[in-house]
Amino acid sequence: MHTVAVLALDGVIPFDLSTPIEVFRRTRLPDGRPAYRVRVCAPTEDIDAGAFTLRAPWPLDTLAEADTIVVPGITDLAAAVPDEVVDALRQAAARGTRLASICTGAFVLAATGLLDGHRATTHWAAAAQLAALHPAVQVDPDVLYVDNGQVLTSAGAAAGLDLCLHMVRRDLGSAVAADAARLSVMPLEREGGQAQFIVHERPPTPRGSTLEPLLRWMEDNARRELTLDDVASQAGMSVRTLNRRFREQTGTSPLQWLHRARIRQAQYLLETTTHPVDRIALQVGFGSPTAFRDRFKRLVGTSPHAYRRTFQGA
Repeated sequence: MHTVAVLALDGVIPFDLSTPIEVFRRTRLPDGRPAYRVRVCAPTEDIDAGAFTLRAPWPLDTLAEADTIVVPGITDLAAAVPDEVVDALRQAAARGTRLASICTGAFVLAATGLLDGHRATTHWAAAAQLAALHPAVQVDPDVLYVDNGQVLTSAGAAAGLDLCLHMVRRDLGSAVAADAARLSVMPLEREGGQAQFIVHERPPTPRGSTLEPLLRWMEDNARRELTLDDVASQAGMSVRTLNRRFREQTGTSPLQWLHRARIRQAQYLLETTTHPVDRIALQVGFGSPTAFRDRFKRLVGTSPHAYRRTFQGA
């Protein structure tokens, strides 16, 4: 039987810890037999799980017997990963054991070096910190999970369910995975990625920046058909100087900034009104509904209709 070891470290996030336990323990083969053996293990007898103390029934050396190791998220992202944990995970990888992380468990895998040179994800709110602490990791904050073959990572919270169901499907096929998804009250595949959940604030601008008045004007006039010449004229500078100042102070171009402002306004209208999508496209400044849908999909990771179904009334 396939053994799944769930590694509990101090500061483990209880939701992330429970996700692989529930998914894998509930999975059944077509004849009704359990598909997985699940072991919760830890480097110490007692683990601080925030609201409670966890006593793991299996020691760290249980990882040596596992076919799959799942690392749940942790709360302290700056905490050093114990050397014995790093060594155990590296040894498991060398044996060919499948390794997976949920949410900020990616920080633990990154500390082993096993994510270096590979694409990985984590909770969108921690993605920038993961990239800063581990620059050799190609962090993708927009997806629900990344499957690199032997090493897999997921985004935060419910994305751990997506990852576990994906592994079940890889191991046992779509029929068994679909049954496991029903027991989890989850679709086997969700539309869109993590990008739709990211709160896109206005790109930060240094306090006292010379562009602050211009950014306010652009946001207020985003529904107009603004061109680079229009923005440069409002700023009282050449297009070339405008582009340079924008890059220096916002890290993006004027038109990219404008597109994001329009998409933010569209998200608000999709959440709070019943206006048709084509009408919203015109309301926020897109001359073509098709162009609006394409841009929305590119920035948010899902369609306007799917976004509305998920977030209207939230």
